[in-house]
Amino acid sequence: MIGDNINRSRSPDLHRLAGRLSSLDVSYDLFIPREMGKDFDAVFDACRDAGLRGINVTYPYKEMVVSRLCIHDDLIRRIGSVNTVVFDPHCARGYNTDHTGFVAAYRAVFDDMAPGKVVLIGAGGVGKAVAFGLLALGADGLTIIDRDAGKARSLAAAIATASKGAVATSSGVDVGPAMDGAGGIVNCTPLGMHGHPGSPVRLELLRELRWAFDAVYTPVDTQFKQQAEAAGIKVLSGFELFFHQGVEAFRIFTGRTPADLGSLRRMLLEIPPIDQG
Repeated sequence: MIGDNINRSRSPDLHRLAGRLSSLDVSYDLFIPREMGKDFDAVFDACRDAGLRGINVTYPYKEMVVSRLCIHDDLIRRIGSVNTVVFDPHCARGYNTDHTGFVAAYRAVFDDMAPGKVVLIGAGGVGKAVAFGLLALGADGLTIIDRDAGKARSLAAAIATASKGAVATSSGVDVGPAMDGAGGIVNCTPLGMHGHPGSPVRLELLRELRWAFDAVYTPVDTQFKQQAEAAGIKVLSGFELFFHQGVEAFRIFTGRTPADLGSLRRMLLEIPPIDQG
């Protein structure tokens, strides 16, 4: 996996355990460009030239990597973000298991509950994947919030185009005014990660909602998740996205899905959190 601030990532555990359950000897390592003294392109090239089967790409490189890839799926091209890459002899192929993983995680936890009107905070790589996931899940409306107003407008416009106007979209830089009439809220910012403490919302903004999702999973018990639980609403944790996107990425890399996903989940939960000091 290539990314910043990923020393505590559980992805190596997931892929190695999935390999063990599938009778495969899996190697999965972390590559942090700034700690290696290289830029993203140099690390990407080194992974390709070393003969790796593929890589995962995470914050903040999910959009940057797109220009390096062959992408054959129209939906992934519209999303404009990739988190899974397979190296083939003639090109590197890009996939987005954040998108499929979010849809699977939402349905596993919330079943057929309609998302309603959703406020999505963070228009970066994972935000794009989740926004298109909410479209697939039948959201009635979607407001994109980002400190970069241009990015928020661009993603809102992409969803409006993809839905052919069926989903009401808007954008802004302030969460508060967007909450009127919302049923769900999604955090797709790094806030809450180790090294990025905090929450993108105030507790009082959550009390009238039905559900919340936090894309952050290191740690799982983020401030945002605690706020949502304190507000008494249903919560989808970042661990669920992590689990489902990882299983799909493993299938793309290996052609296999572990037969016993329950055992994989249990084994992951039994491994103590990584302590990097």
